[in-house]
Amino acid sequence: MKNILVIGSTGQIGSELTMKLRKTYTGNIVAGYIPGAEPHGELLETGPSAVCDVTNAEQIADVVTRYGIDTVYNLAALLSAVAEARPQLAWRIGMGGLYNVLEVAREKHCAVFTPSSIGSFGDDTPKDKTPQDTIRNPKTIYGVTKVAGELLSDYYYVRFGVDTRSVRFPGLISYVTPPGGGTTDYAVDIYYAAVRGETFVCPIKQDTYMDMMYMPDALRAAIEIMEADPSKLKHRNAFNIASMSFCPEIIYNAILSLKPGFKIEYKTDPLRQAIAESWPNSLDDTCARNEWGWRPEYDLDTMTRDMLDKLARRLLK
Repeated sequence: MKNILVIGSTGQIGSELTMKLRKTYTGNIVAGYIPGAEPHGELLETGPSAVCDVTNAEQIADVVTRYGIDTVYNLAALLSAVAEARPQLAWRIGMGGLYNVLEVAREKHCAVFTPSSIGSFGDDTPKDKTPQDTIRNPKTIYGVTKVAGELLSDYYYVRFGVDTRSVRFPGLISYVTPPGGGTTDYAVDIYYAAVRGETFVCPIKQDTYMDMMYMPDALRAAIEIMEADPSKLKHRNAFNIASMSFCPEIIYNAILSLKPGFKIEYKTDPLRQAIAESWPNSLDDTCARNEWGWRPEYDLDTMTRDMLDKLARRLLK
């Protein structure tokens, strides 16, 4: 039995991860949310929920105490392109919020998962098979908060013994949660356009590679890293994890093979393109594979078939 608090439970990852946790564990799996982003439907009906603003330390401590929380999944953050438009808020949520979570975890003896990202790398990082341990010099506020968050989480483990763990997520692709302002969201939008029979207008240049992952694999990674034997973890914050790497033209052709007649146009968004070019083309996830047995289950073809099938069921009712 585990008692888990998911902060940001109604967001892009949180809504699916909360449900996955409830199907995996018995105990209180609490959906933490902010006013205006309340849980609905199955997320509301299948377990407890509580107002839990990551910028409010007292609120976090109250929920942790009330439900006997032993593990916090801290998912509150602004996505990359949104963060660039609101950098002060991105810092307040990403770093101020993480500090609050870590302090509560220190006092209440909780384990903490806070996702990092391929956004933690920058222009000077090796682009292909980016190593686990390498230069991290991002030029976006999103990336800066991810690097600082990795370092702060490691500090709380070394200094205070807080069980902090993390993975660097690639771009995440899901048929459940609509895209919300991330640089890699084109790889979600393209499936919606294909199912609706629309021409897809792509904001990223056709030959720009980025690492991607299907959401079911991402959810497994978030759970498996927290279940890993701590004696085997040489790294903690944060592990590279990888599944597939492609550019817009490659994903377009994968869809075209199943949706003949599907069309794409390119209209580059300068902000998203600049961010994409600063990120790795692909990640080396050897450390995650060796230290806690990480293995992806989906590749581009299996994901594409599943995405088109699931979205068709949802959108073409």
